Amino acid sequence: MSEFPPCPKCNCEYTYPSDNLLVCPECFYEWNPEETEAEVEKENTGLKVIDSLGNVLQNGDTVVLIKDLAVKGAPKSLKTGMKVKNIRLSDSNDGHNIDCKIDGFGSMGLKSEFVRKA
Repeated sequence: MSEFPPCPKCNCEYTYPSDNLLVCPECFYEWNPEETEAEVEKENTGLKVIDSLGNVLQNGDTVVLIKDLAVKGAPKSLKTGMKVKNIRLSDSNDGHNIDCKIDGFGSMGLKSEFVRKA
């Protein structure tokens, strides 16, 4: 049995010290054992974006469009099955919670309900 507390993210019991932090070998989460649990929870809660299938999206993910999307001012639409690489999550008020660059279209915002994780 380990003398160190389990990982607060995945409850792995095989944590080990590294300098003044503890490290989880399964999820690679690092934390200060002197922090309170409330501080750890506050750090872990943030922007949570879910795709059309219920998968949690993260910055840098690749997504696939599940619906043809018309683009204002563009002569053609974004087609179903188009891959969008290296997305950035945003918290905008207009409902577009994914920022990305699409070849041939440029920078734009997408709604997560029209994509699935690739």
